Amino acid sequence: MITSDQIRAARALLDWSRAELSENSGIGLSALMRLESFEGVPGGNVKTLETVQKAFENADIEFIGTPENGAGVRWKLK
Repeated sequence: MITSDQIRAARALLDWSRAELSENSGIGLSALMRLESFEGVPGGNVKTLETVQKAFENADIEFIGTPENGAGVRWKLK
């Protein structure tokens, strides 16, 4: 599961605003704001987190590590 820090880091890597993430994921702005406000893995709907992760992965972002150890993001290796 991805963390709030990873969501913020992936947006920064892509230089996406929350509005752009909303557009690319289909998740509402208020839901994204809630996801980013948590520490660690956000509570809530797992499907929402999976949808956000998929939007980033479609933009060539890779999630690495685990929430407990070295969670991060990077460009997908090709």
